[in-house]
Amino acid sequence: MTGASTGLGLAIARQLLETRHRLILTARPASLRRFEAAGVTESERVHVRALDVTDPGMRHRVIAEAYHRWGGVDVLVNNAGVAFRAVVEHVVEDERREQMSVNFNAPMELARLVLPGMRERRRGHILTVSSVGGMMAMPTMAVYSASKFALEGACEALWYEVRPWNVRVSLIEPGFIRSSSFERVRYTPMSRRSEDESEEPYHAHYEHMGPFIARMMQGWLATPEEKVARAVVRTMHRADPPLRVLATLDARLFDAMRRLLPRRLYHWLLYRSLPSISDWGSRPPPDFSARPLPEPPKSLTKPSPGQVS
Repeated sequence: MTGASTGLGLAIARQLLETRHRLILTARPASLRRFEAAGVTESERVHVRALDVTDPGMRHRVIAEAYHRWGGVDVLVNNAGVAFRAVVEHVVEDERREQMSVNFNAPMELARLVLPGMRERRRGHILTVSSVGGMMAMPTMAVYSASKFALEGACEALWYEVRPWNVRVSLIEPGFIRSSSFERVRYTPMSRRSEDESEEPYHAHYEHMGPFIARMMQGWLATPEEKVARAVVRTMHRADPPLRVLATLDARLFDAMRRLLPRRLYHWLLYRSLPSISDWGSRPPPDFSARPLPEPPKSLTKPSPGQVS
């Protein structure tokens, strides 16, 4: 399991420690000390390993150890993830790449590494923690939702691809989980500046969405981490697990809205439910006449050899 040292991952790990499963619990190297603080110690059947999920060498070493010690991986739990809080305009290519590298590329690579053994043994289960953010997008969380939408599509395709070998694929879709994980959300330099400076065009987006998400994660609809962890472990033990597991009450409500309401009404209701939406876009537009326009790239101003201008 990835991302096992904190939050939902630690809650899942604690429940698995009460079973007879042999476990490899992984976390980023800087987070390994959290296992000891949480009372998670190594034994013959429990191994704690450093794993930066974006590092190909570390991924190979952890999977190779499972093959060497125990003959392979029967269950892969992709739980590690990060979240950027930023509107689309405030995310540049490197930041999009980092978000996708952790939330999409890494779980797909880990699945690719364990699948040959699962196919050979004609059994296995790949569980990936997704989110309601993979079924509905939220403003200021654009690239996070993009990564989860990508996970949903790839895992759905994988469900069909490996079912002939009795390999199961499940997406765990929690909504708001009662935890402090919203405090660990990342900002890009542009999104941080926009939240801090009231004259920024998107300031109201950040000003209202941050506290709104915090309230939702601490409110009555939020689900304790332990309850979501139980849903993961139950799914792991099912003989014929479903592709999608709606792990919280609000996830089931959002799913019902998405399926039952006309799409236009669905988006209108969600838009009108956004916090203080009347303030969004209320900042006066900048005076572009006072700013010199940037010079266009030379490739756009100079014709190349043989090019007709």
